[in-house]
Formats: sequence, C-alpha cells, structure tokens
Amino acid sequence: MTPPEPAALVYVFAVCRGGDLTALAELPGLGTGAPVRTLPAGPLTAVVQDVPAAGFGEEALRQRLSDRDELERCARAHHAVITAVSALVPAVPLPLATLYLDDGRVREALGERRTSFLTALDRIAGRAEWGVKVYAPTGAPPSAPGAGPGAGATPGPSRPAATGSGRAYLDRVRTRQRDREQRHTLALRAAERVDTVVRGLAVAARRLRPHGVEVTGKHRTHVLNAAYLLDLGRERELRAALASLRRDETDVQIELSGPWAPYSFADGGIADGRIAEVGINERGPNEEEIDEGRVGERRIDGAQVSGGGTSP
Repeated sequence: MTPPEPAALVYVFAVCRGGDLTALAELPGLGTGAPVRTLPAGPLTAVVQDVPAAGFGEEALRQRLSDRDELERCARAHHAVITAVSALVPAVPLPLATLYLDDGRVREALGERRTSFLTALDRIAGRAEWGVKVYAPTGAPPSAPGAGPGAGATPGPSRPAATGSGRAYLDRVRTRQRDREQRHTLALRAAERVDTVVRGLAVAARRLRPHGVEVTGKHRTHVLNAAYLLDLGRERELRAALASLRRDETDVQIELSGPWAPYSFADGGIADGRIAEVGINERGPNEEEIDEGRVGERRIDGAQVSGGGTSP
C-alpha cells in the first residue's frame, strides 16, 4: 500500500553547532506561516522551516523554480535566513531548496555527514567570504595622441574613398582583431596578478564561473570571478591591497563584494555526496547577485531528489 503523501516537508537552510538562535524564530523564512526553528542532531543543529508539501513537492517546486520572479523571492528568503544564522554562529549554508520528508530524515542526513559538517564548521569559524571580480572593457582603445577625429573609425558604405583596396580593408580587420586579442591577454594577466595578491591574504580561494554578456553587458568581459575565505579582521588589508591594484592595473576594473556567508567554502566534502537537494548546485546566491538579477542564471536541475529528500 502506498503511504500517504505528507502534508508538510522540512526545508533546511543551514547547519551549525547550535548556540543562542532564538532570534531566528522572528524571521519569516519562506513566508509559509511556520516559524524558522532549530533541529538538534547530535553535535549539529539544522536551521529549518516546515513548508507545505503542496507548494514544495517535486512538481510544484519545479514550477516554482522555473518562474524567475518566484525563484528570486525564494533565493532572497533563503539568503536572508543564512545571513541571520551566520551573524550569530558559524554555519554551513545549504543549497536553495534542500528538502526532507520529516525531521527524522534531516537527522539521518546530518548523521551520515557529521564529519564533513564538523570539518566545514572548523574551517569557516572566525572567517568570512569575499568576492573579487575583474572585468576587461570591450570597447576600442582610445585614439593615439595627435590622431585625427576620424582615427580608428570603421569606414562606412557612404565613404568609398576611405575604404581603400580589399587588402587594406582586410589588414584593418586583422589589426582590430589582433588588438582585441592583445587587450584580452593583458586583462587575463592582470586578473592573475589580482588573484595572486588576494590569495596571499586568504586561507582558501575558489575560482567561480565568469558571467556571460547577458549579465555583464556588452561593454565589458568578465575575466575573473573568485571567492576568498579570509580571517575576520583582515578587511582593511584586503581593501588596501585592492586599492593598490586598481592604481597599478589600469586596464581592468576590479570589484569587491562581501563579507558573505561562506557559501563557497562550506561543503566540507559534501559536494561529492550531496544531501537531498533540489535546484541550485553551486554556492548559494548572495545579495549582490540577487540585486543584479543574476540568480536565474544559476544551473537549475529540477526537482530530482535522492537520499533523504522528498521521495520516500
């Protein structure tokens, strides 16, 4: 006989070692009306919320995460809870839409990954994640001093005299292409220098996938997207180092964001045996990405749950 479908599922935001987390009960979480609560599991504590199965089951969740507005709302709510937890205690953020059938399944999953979670919590304690992005402008370089007002301009069809021979035209095309390649090479080298400096301040670093033109726009190319785990108290050193790099690396744009909950450094080995997750399989979205509308570009796998998830 098929067991009845549960009325509610358990949504897990983060895992920590406990502590005074009473303030979390005031959070709306996903707005289901149920309180955000803690669920002890041996030395670990999960931060969870009960959600209606009708709205978070496999098919409902697939539809929810395919709607950009709803995805953004869920991502903001997920991030807000993780940020609140991380402000109180070291916490391992879990991916968006991590769901279990009940409290027992959550405890079972935490028990199976106890060592990984404890290792991750040791790693991130007293540390925060910072994001550094380096962009290369894609526009044409400024005209050389003394060049005429038409220098560098692409000849148009209304100016046949300026086009010259076919060979001259091809030479100009090749020159522009070579210039673009050289500028890109210089930008990549600058990005590597930025990465080397920031890695020198960090205890861990991770390269992330650069954003495409749909995020950056056509005016610049993303050449470095990296996350760094720094000890608390090193923010001033980081900002000073980047200020110096901006003065030296004038061919690129350098952006700093953070501090964030350590999404990129909290897997503790979990990524190789990820627990009952649905949806986002990379580091969680942060406020910067949500504000820029970049949550929707993350990879969504759909409602395929295994282990202790929504399938019994």
